[in-house]
Amino acid sequence: MTTSARDAKTLELPWPFTGRGDELELVRRALAATRHGIAVTGPAGTGKTRLATEAVRGTDCVKVAGTPESRQIPFAAFAPVLPESVTLHRALHLLSGTRLLLVDDAHLLDDASAALVHQLAVHGRTRLLVVATDEVPVPGAISRLWTGELLPRLALEPLPRDETALLLTAGAGEALEPLTVGRLHRLCRGDLRLLRDLVGAVRELLVRVPGTDTWAWRGPVPVTATVRERAGRVLDRVGPEERETLERVAFGEPLPLDADALDLCVLERLEADGLVHVDDRGAVRLAHPLHGPVLRAAAGRLRAKRLARTPDSCATALAAESAALARGIDDADVRACPTPVGEWLVAEGATVPAGHAALRARFARLRGELREAAAWAREGLRDAADDPSCRTELALAAAQSGQVSAAPDAAASVWRAAARGDLDAALEAVTDDPYDAVRLGAPERALGRLTGVFAAHADALARGDGAALDRVAEQLEERGFLLFAAEARAQAVHTHRDPRAVRVSRTRAVALARRCPGARTPALSGPALGELTARQRQIVTLAAAGLSNRQIAQQLTLSVRTVGNHLYGAYARLGAGDRDALSWLVEQPETRSA
Repeated sequence: MTTSARDAKTLELPWPFTGRGDELELVRRALAATRHGIAVTGPAGTGKTRLATEAVRGTDCVKVAGTPESRQIPFAAFAPVLPESVTLHRALHLLSGTRLLLVDDAHLLDDASAALVHQLAVHGRTRLLVVATDEVPVPGAISRLWTGELLPRLALEPLPRDETALLLTAGAGEALEPLTVGRLHRLCRGDLRLLRDLVGAVRELLVRVPGTDTWAWRGPVPVTATVRERAGRVLDRVGPEERETLERVAFGEPLPLDADALDLCVLERLEADGLVHVDDRGAVRLAHPLHGPVLRAAAGRLRAKRLARTPDSCATALAAESAALARGIDDADVRACPTPVGEWLVAEGATVPAGHAALRARFARLRGELREAAAWAREGLRDAADDPSCRTELALAAAQSGQVSAAPDAAASVWRAAARGDLDAALEAVTDDPYDAVRLGAPERALGRLTGVFAAHADALARGDGAALDRVAEQLEERGFLLFAAEARAQAVHTHRDPRAVRVSRTRAVALARRCPGARTPALSGPALGELTARQRQIVTLAAAGLSNRQIAQQLTLSVRTVGNHLYGAYARLGAGDRDALSWLVEQPETRSA
C-alpha cells in the first residue's frame, strides 16, 4: 500500500481512536464471514480511513489505495500485490483467494482497478471494505457497488460535538473548556484532519481557566497550510470587489443585507458560488465558519484596522441575540440558534456582558449542556464577579453535574441535595420551579402547576404510563430539552411492563444522555451501565474503583492501549467526559434499575 504525505502525517502524530463505536461495530459485523463487506463514504476528513483501519486491526487483510497521480495507470492501486502486465481476468483469479481486502480512497482508483474491485464484489468470495469520499467524482464501477446493492453503504456523518470533545481530550493532551471545544467544532465541521492541525497550532496558546483544570484558546485562528487549503475558496478570490465584500462580511458578520458597504450584485455572485449565506431575516454571513476568522487573520494590519469592529460596536447585534435566546426560553423551545456575536466576543477574549452570559448559560443548561452553561457563567463573572444571575447558573450547572460542593446558591439547593443522594431534602427544597419535582420523581407535587409538555410529563409519570413518558420525551427532544428528554426516557424504563419497551427506553435514554456530557441527575443513574458491553462494564467498574489503565490491563491480561480504547468508548456511551465521572455512575448498583 502506497503511503501518501497524508498517511505519513497520520503516522507521525497519531490520536487515539475515539467515538464511532456504533459505526465500528456495524463495519465489523459487515466483515463477518457470512457477509460480502461494506462501503464507507463521507466528506473528506471525517475519519473514514481511521475507522476502516480500526475495523480490520488484527485481521489478515490486504490493503490498497487510489492516488491522484496514478489514475491513468491500469491496476496502479494493486501494483504492490499483482504482477506487471496483468489482465483483469488474471487479476481476478490471483485475488480470489484473498479473504479481506481494504480499498482506501476508492474515488481515486484507475478504471482497471475500479473494475477489478467491482468484479470481486460480484464474485463474492472476497470480503471488501471500500472507502470513498463524497462530493467528488467516483468511478462508475465503484459507485455501482452500493447503487447496485452489491455492498451495503455506511454514509459517515461528521463526528458530533460530544464525541469531538472526547477526541480532543484524548488527542490534545489537555482538558479543553467547552467554549474552546465548541469553537473548534464549529470551525472544523467534522473535518478531523483540520481539527488535529488546529489543535497542534494552538497548543502553545492555551491558557488555564481560573478555578478549573481546563484550558482555553482565545485569539485569532492560526493560518497554517491546512487552514489555508481549507479556506482556499475565499482566499483565492482575487477580484477586488469580491475580496472587499468578503472581508467586510468577515469583519462584521452578521451584516444587514441593506448595509451601505455591500454591493448586491457582488453578493449575488458570492451567494451563487456558495460563499455567503443570507438568512430569513436578511442577515449576511459567510457560508463556512472557518472563512471569516481566516480572512480576518490574513488581512494586512492596515486593512484590519479599517474594517475591524470593536466590542462596543456590536451592542445592537448582541442585544438581538439575547432577545432571541430569551424568546426561545419563554416559548419552551431551546433548539440551537445562531449566536455568532457572543461567540466572537469569547473567541477574541473580549468581555461578555453578564446579562448575555447568564442568558447563554441558562439556554445551554436547559439544553442539557451543563459544562457549556458553566463556561458561559464564568465568562460573565470575569468582569462582574458578583452578578447574581451568572452565580446562580454556575451553581445549577455544577449541582446538576453531581458536584456536592456546588456553590451555596438558593436556586441550586434542590440539586445540591440531590447530588448528595438526599432526595427527601431535595424535594423539600423545591419551591420556585415545580418541574424540578417531576425530574426528581415526585410528579404529585407539580400537578396543576405546569403547562404544555412539562404538564404532560408530570401527568404521565403520576399515572405510571411508560408509553406516554416516551411520547413526552420525543416532544422534549424536538424542542431541544435533551436532558429532560433523557430523564423522561429513564423514568419510562421503570414503568414499562414489556421487556422490549424497557430496552428501547433505556437505549434512547442513554443515547440522549450522551448528548448531555457531564449531566449527573438521579433519573439518569439507573440505565447508563446497561448500555455498555460486558468488557466495558468490567473496565469501567475497575476504573471507578481507582485502578489505573496499567493496573486494569495487568488484571485482565489486556494491553494498556486496549483498556484505554474501551474506556474512551465507555465515556462516549455514558456521556462522561473523564474518569472522575465514573464513580458516580458505578457506585449505585442495580437497585435503581430493577
